[in-house]
Amino acid sequence: MNHDMDVMISILQSAATLWRVPVVTEMARKHRDPYRLLISTLISLRNKDEVTAVASERLFKLADTPQTMAALDIEAIKKAIYPAVFYGNKAQTIKDASKTLLDHFNGQVPDTLDELLEIKGVGRKTANLVLIEGFQKPGICVDTHVHRITNRWGYVSTSTPEETEFALREKLEPEYWMEINRLLVAFGQNVCKPISPLCTECPEHNHCMRVGVTVFR
Repeated sequence: MNHDMDVMISILQSAATLWRVPVVTEMARKHRDPYRLLISTLISLRNKDEVTAVASERLFKLADTPQTMAALDIEAIKKAIYPAVFYGNKAQTIKDASKTLLDHFNGQVPDTLDELLEIKGVGRKTANLVLIEGFQKPGICVDTHVHRITNRWGYVSTSTPEETEFALREKLEPEYWMEINRLLVAFGQNVCKPISPLCTECPEHNHCMRVGVTVFR
C-alpha cells in the first residue's frame, strides 16, 4: 500500500475546503487567545462541536481570564457548561487549571509542552493543540480521529492515542505536524467515520488499507 503523505495531505487539503473547521480551531483563530483555547479544549473532550461552542460562549460571558475564572463559584461554571459531558468534573478542572496558571505561571498559559502538562487535567492532546493553535508552535495533536484514521490507513500500528503521537513524531514529516489534527478531525467527522465510514466516497481510497473496517458505505 502506497502511503505518499505528500499526496495524501494534498488530497485532504483540497477536500477540507468543503468541510467545517473543527469548532475549537475555529474559536482559536477567531480570538487568538491561548487561555480561551485551553478552556474550550477542556470542555470539548468527549463532546460534540455544537455543545462545546455553546458551553464555551456561555462560560466566557462570565469569565475569560484565569483571574476572573478562578474567582467564579464552581456552581456557576457547572451551570454555564451544562450539558457538556462530565460537566461537574470539567468545571472543577477549569477552576483548578485557572488557579494553577495564577499560582505558577503568572496568570499566563505556558508555551511549552512540559509546562502545559504540569497543569492538572491537561493531557498531551490538549497540550499539543494549545501549542499549535494558541502559539503556532510545532506539535502533533492526536485525538480519537487521528488515532483511528492513521491506523485505519495502515500508516501506523498503535493501540493508544499517545502511542500514535510518538509514532507520528518518528514517521510524519514535521511540515505536516501542525495541520494533521485539523485535517483528520474534519475528515473523520465527514467521511472516515468511526462506524460505517463512507469508503465509496473517500478521496483517500487508493491510500487506505481499511484496517479494522468490516462495514462501510
